[in-house]
Amino acid sequence: MIDTHAHLDALDDSEAALERAHAAGVQRVIAIASGLVSATATREIARRHEGVYVAAGVHPHQAADGEDPRLIVGADAVAVGEIGLDFFRDYAPRDEQRRLFALQLDLAVELGKPVVIHSRAADEETARMLEGFSGRMVLHCFSSPELLPVALERGYYVSFAGNVTYPKADDLRAAAMRVPADRLLAETDSPYLSPQPVRGKRNEPAHVVHTVAALAEARGEDVDELGGQIDANASAVFLLP
Repeated sequence: MIDTHAHLDALDDSEAALERAHAAGVQRVIAIASGLVSATATREIARRHEGVYVAAGVHPHQAADGEDPRLIVGADAVAVGEIGLDFFRDYAPRDEQRRLFALQLDLAVELGKPVVIHSRAADEETARMLEGFSGRMVLHCFSSPELLPVALERGYYVSFAGNVTYPKADDLRAAAMRVPADRLLAETDSPYLSPQPVRGKRNEPAHVVHTVAALAEARGEDVDELGGQIDANASAVFLLP
């Protein structure tokens, strides 16, 4: 099993968390690095642990910080991300978010890497900016059913996090039922969004098993088979060995 999106550098003890992940059957993790400091720390974690792969970029919250994505992504990254637009928090001016998003999409094309997309309260504009992007695409922490028709039409990978397990998340589970089997992913977004069985605790890669279980139940599929399918999907989109 794989956790396709975890901020390992934000965990209190990434070493212990990865040990617990392996014990739970989670053998691989896509570790997301946001900015240069995060990328340096995340690469060090990946260097020490087989099965940890780095995705790097500049988060929309950091769009006004002046960081150069070219110095952050690197040849070793399996994806550019997470990148996108966040008009909910508005931690950075929207024009700066748009500029950085476009720059990083161009960088991904240049490097031949997929992108991991963060979109919050910006679905329409996110869809518009992605319209001309022909590379591999992951909609991270999918929580916008309004984006699903676009994702299905364009063949995006759709990744669900712990919020799909919440009792009132019927709309997300309904969306998960519509995603083709070869485009479905699961993640923790550690240390955030702990799944319902561990809600209130700090999230970590081991907990992705709860998200996969919820997806399997919603789709009426065997949990082990779905976990294997998600693992294969991750290998395809991130070109993992």
